[in-house]
Amino acid sequence: MGWRLPRVRLPGPVVRWVYRAYERSLLREIRGAPVPGHVGFILDGNRRHAKALGHLPWEGHRLGSDTVEALVEWGRETGVRTMTLYAFSTENFSRAAEEVETLMALFANRLAGLSTDDRILEGGVHVRVLGRLEMLPPEVLEAIRLVEDATKDFDAYRLNFCIAYGGRQEIIDAVQLLLAKVERGELEREQIDEQMLGRHLYTGGDDPDLIIRTGGEARLSNFLLYQAAYSELFFTDVYFPSFRKIDFLRIIRNYQRRQRRFGR
Repeated sequence: MGWRLPRVRLPGPVVRWVYRAYERSLLREIRGAPVPGHVGFILDGNRRHAKALGHLPWEGHRLGSDTVEALVEWGRETGVRTMTLYAFSTENFSRAAEEVETLMALFANRLAGLSTDDRILEGGVHVRVLGRLEMLPPEVLEAIRLVEDATKDFDAYRLNFCIAYGGRQEIIDAVQLLLAKVERGELEREQIDEQMLGRHLYTGGDDPDLIIRTGGEARLSNFLLYQAAYSELFFTDVYFPSFRKIDFLRIIRNYQRRQRRFGR
């Protein structure tokens, strides 16, 4: 039998120091190469995280919303200019009524909070909510109005929340907008191409360079279906509330090491 090194249990402060040192090392490495301009994020694993801890599902959503705030800061620190977060799909309305109501209250609270958050206002973050907004309750719509009005003139960083969102429905909505313009004589049918359709999507033609999904599933789940045609995809087993800055930086580094071919 070979020798086995004894397991050393490091004190908490030492572990934190090691993590911070590793984060600084990763940041220096990342800043030496181009970073993705637009990152899409499928926020998956909140409920399973809560279950693993013996908590109710909505506790996982609350913890996940804390991670969202950190994630926005990590994106800005690395130089990402746009982040689109998949928070709630149209299919999610079929979940238990109590969970949906709790999520809607959470959205209303967090979005309204962003409208007065110094990190958002001083950082020049333009916040938008994308999806079938008519499906949302009044308190969420009011919070959306507050944050979008407060940040509409900013362009240093774009933060999109996909709520009541479905990728197929987004394409249908874009097609209907184009058809209406053709019927009004504002557009010729022959003018419709990939770029034209893209500009009529919720994201306005800004396709993600990288899409990250937490929670261990390896699928897009109706997220940015048109825009993701040439996106780099990265799936991680980590549940979203447990997603760390180190995880994010490692994925950015992995992206930088890939060769994007855009179908060629």
